[in-house]
Amino acid sequence: MQVLYLHGFASGPTSRKAVAFSEHYSKRGITVERLDLRVPSFEHLRLSAMIDHVRAAIKGPSIVIGSSLGGLTAARVAERDDRVQAAVLLAPAFHLVQRWRAQLEAAGEWSDWKRTGWREVYDYSTGESAKIDYGFIEDAERTDVGWPEIKQPVLVLHGSADETVPIETSRDFVKTHAKARLVEVPDGHELGNTVPTLLAESDRFLADYLK
Repeated sequence: MQVLYLHGFASGPTSRKAVAFSEHYSKRGITVERLDLRVPSFEHLRLSAMIDHVRAAIKGPSIVIGSSLGGLTAARVAERDDRVQAAVLLAPAFHLVQRWRAQLEAAGEWSDWKRTGWREVYDYSTGESAKIDYGFIEDAERTDVGWPEIKQPVLVLHGSADETVPIETSRDFVKTHAKARLVEVPDGHELGNTVPTLLAESDRFLADYLK
């Protein structure tokens, strides 16, 4: 079974959680492929390109594990690709554009991004400031419409104190997806304090797939 890990926005394959999942499963002889989703580049990031990149990496029956924007990507890949057997979503960034617009309009930054075409963000992968173009939003509006229609089993792990992606989004998702289960953990969006719990819950969920 192929296992793919998808990092979040402004992150990368060497993020703390990506490494934690990789090291955890390597002890069982399972390789976790940590994909680089900064495609086609971080400045011109596109959700549609991320989805295509993941699907191109799938070679057969697979498990997708995704964090935040990577979680949204994993959900959209599962929706489109029957080779995905199950998905683990860590604080998935559902309703991305709607949430970003509300947050940035409240801060008076949305219109500037649309007018100038660029927004400055902190790049966790490099530790430096970077810019992302408004085309990211335009592409996401076309690509991320409604809830992902996932037929496969899904485990959602979400922090009850998440201020970036409210846990209510994951609660609403599992209500309308019969094969989805939500585990709430006492943590924020990064889920940095509950990594052992994330791994343990993933082990239980994936037990029948990773024998």
